[in-house]
Amino acid sequence: MQWRHAACAAAMLVIGAGDAGADSMLSAFDYPYPVSRYSFASQGQALSMAYMDVAPSGAAGNGRTVVLLHGKNFCGATWEGVIGPLAAAGYRVIVPDQVGFCKSTKPATYQMSFHQLAANTRSLLGEIGITRPILVGHSMGGMLAVRYALSFPDDTSALVLVNPIGLEDWSAKGVPGRTIDALLEGERKTNASAIRSYQQKTYYDGRWRPEFDRWVDMLASMYAGPDRERTALSQARASDMIFWQPVVHEFPRLSVPTVLMIGERDTTAIGKDRAPPEIAATLGRYPELARDAERRIPNARLVTFPKLGHAPHIEEPGEFNAALLAELGRLPAP
Repeated sequence: MQWRHAACAAAMLVIGAGDAGADSMLSAFDYPYPVSRYSFASQGQALSMAYMDVAPSGAAGNGRTVVLLHGKNFCGATWEGVIGPLAAAGYRVIVPDQVGFCKSTKPATYQMSFHQLAANTRSLLGEIGITRPILVGHSMGGMLAVRYALSFPDDTSALVLVNPIGLEDWSAKGVPGRTIDALLEGERKTNASAIRSYQQKTYYDGRWRPEFDRWVDMLASMYAGPDRERTALSQARASDMIFWQPVVHEFPRLSVPTVLMIGERDTTAIGKDRAPPEIAATLGRYPELARDAERRIPNARLVTFPKLGHAPHIEEPGEFNAALLAELGRLPAP
């Protein structure tokens, strides 16, 4: 198997959802730092992972690396308010786009699993000389970070889980499943208006600020271009993976220091829209889910943001970054 690591320039301009430059690879969406590419083979295919590699600010770092893992409805770029403060504090910061997402390859066929994405990420980190990183996972990225730590505990320094989904097993609670074909039909209906409405209701407790529109346009642009079907199929596979590959039952097996950072206004729950009303009403209760996770994860710490929602690092970056840096400072040496 041949592996190669090549740098490429960051993209050019921010685009709106309806622009002619929209495409499934976010080619015209500007990331906050230069984007490199890791080319590799997986499942018999040539693939490419986009990532940002940001060095510590100043002459010397603290010798530690933070890997920021995005959620399903997010990209590496959505960490832009976190990367700079981490680098200023001495951390090297790696921010990949997973296969099937954002600026990375969206293969026509791919068996998507959290273990596969974790293995892809570990291969990328090995290629650029990183061992035992601190994994910071948001939303779906929290599930990925947990699977990485369970699969490669000796290669994981610590976990920080930022409003991770998967703190409950939706299928076990009675949410009916859907086939990838059914999920694909739903993804084909995605547009900027639908994205904004969902995020405002579920992520931000009904609030909205103009700066959030950048992230709506980012997502919507992938559904607007000529390769929209690849985006829709990749997102449908991701939804299938999230629903059928729970990590919550394995929390007691985690052996690395773990911090939960939870915006308590979050109500995210996969399948809530198709669950019977009496079940839907019990889902996505993050204050309860976070405290249960804290009890079940050995030596976990819980940090809460009572007034914030699903994306506290986007909603109030100053408050979030101060808490994150404080928690990272408490972690034991690797």
